[in-house]
Amino acid sequence: MSVLTLQQLESHLWGAADILRGSIDAADYKHYIFGLLFYKRLCDVWEEEFDERMATYKDAKLAAHRDEHRFHIPEGHFWKDVRKHATNIGEHLNTAFHAIEDSNTRLRGVFQDVDFNNKERFPDAMLEKLLQHFEAYRLRRSDVEPDMLGNAYEYLIGQFADDAGKKGGEFYTPKMVVRLIVECLRPDEGMSIYDPTCGSGGMLLEAIHYLERQGKNPKTLSLYGQERNLNTWAIAQMNLFLHDIDDAFIERGDTLIDPKHLVGDGVKAIRTFDRVLANPPFSLKNWGHEEWSSGDKFGRDKYGCPPKSYGDLAFVQHMIASLKGDGMLGVVLPHGVLFRSGTEGKIREGMLKDDLIEAVIGLAPNLFYGAGIPACILILRKSKPADHKGKVLFINGAEQFVEGKAQNHLSDANVAALANAFHDYDDIDRLSRVVPMTEIAANDYNLNITRYVHLKEDEVELDVAEEVEKLIELRTQRDEAEAKMMGFLRELGYVPEGA
Repeated sequence: MSVLTLQQLESHLWGAADILRGSIDAADYKHYIFGLLFYKRLCDVWEEEFDERMATYKDAKLAAHRDEHRFHIPEGHFWKDVRKHATNIGEHLNTAFHAIEDSNTRLRGVFQDVDFNNKERFPDAMLEKLLQHFEAYRLRRSDVEPDMLGNAYEYLIGQFADDAGKKGGEFYTPKMVVRLIVECLRPDEGMSIYDPTCGSGGMLLEAIHYLERQGKNPKTLSLYGQERNLNTWAIAQMNLFLHDIDDAFIERGDTLIDPKHLVGDGVKAIRTFDRVLANPPFSLKNWGHEEWSSGDKFGRDKYGCPPKSYGDLAFVQHMIASLKGDGMLGVVLPHGVLFRSGTEGKIREGMLKDDLIEAVIGLAPNLFYGAGIPACILILRKSKPADHKGKVLFINGAEQFVEGKAQNHLSDANVAALANAFHDYDDIDRLSRVVPMTEIAANDYNLNITRYVHLKEDEVELDVAEEVEKLIELRTQRDEAEAKMMGFLRELGYVPEGA
């Protein structure tokens, strides 16, 4: 056994994927590798704690007592117990997973989609090889610091997002985009942090890392989240646990239809937080329009009900409802929310008239997995600083990126430039401009960034994202009109049924 470096650990975990390659879909690797990694860590740390207690108490029964451990592993369900079996290995793994879940309320459901008991997918020979691979290193705390294991885990999440393309991007936001949001929001000790679409927990963890970088105590933060996808929720639980965070409140369920973080004994209301941050799924279609169209029971639709095909501003309004009076929120959104008309235009106008939007930060294209279109970050406050009232800061980050072969990314310098521009809240040539609300109102409350911050001189600025949105909208209208016309022609007998 040898102590791991981060690079060795990352390589070791990625090597586990090579053993599975070809047997299961790439998008499913994460469930099995994360499940085994989590199980191995639990067993190794429990044994480490047992050895420490034995050195103190000299009593095996006392050293094994569940009150002496951060979590409980029932007898007969340790890694070493599973390794005694050469056949039906998958069945024994599943049994151990369920026993651990049943014995630890905090870990209930974390092995959500980890089912090794399928011999066609996981023959005993493959599982033997996989378990041998995981045994190359011991994963006690003395061997692997929680932060190192957590960082390797985040690395693997990123690798799987890359490997799985768009499917992976649904639960993973590039780390430097998350860092930019947190650098803008500047969470502090004692604050409550909430992510309503928390995915694998990266935004909540970055709030922890931010306080660590400031030399402050991250244990004073209260972390809350909700995630609709049960498998992704399980990954978030493992991710936080591997970072030694036991007391985060991550709920399962659809945030827009069934929000879980509520207060009140009788009539429930949305709980509010000091900092709210999220990267909701872009332009979600089945977001809950039917429920909201007749009035949201929690009153989150203050500015209106978003259209059926775009759930973006439903998430934003949920986040506003979840924000304390002196709080801040940061949210990643597609550019379409900045300029689309109709009900979205009315919602945007209402938020601007209430002076909620503090900044619009445009990001470079191709930063997100499976989404080449540029995105933006909105920073909102219910109570802006006095010198920010009646204004919106526009930051054009189109030139702030490092080009990559398949994916662009933000460097430390890019993040610093954009975050500093937000905190300076001033005009910077080719980067930022503070715009009075009167000018935005004259532009019909359009927040298209290139209207306010120009990168090219003496040329008409064309926002590709806006033009693409318009094209898609026109094509949709054309298709609907054509379908309607064909229906009429079919009724009149000019077009045969089924044509």
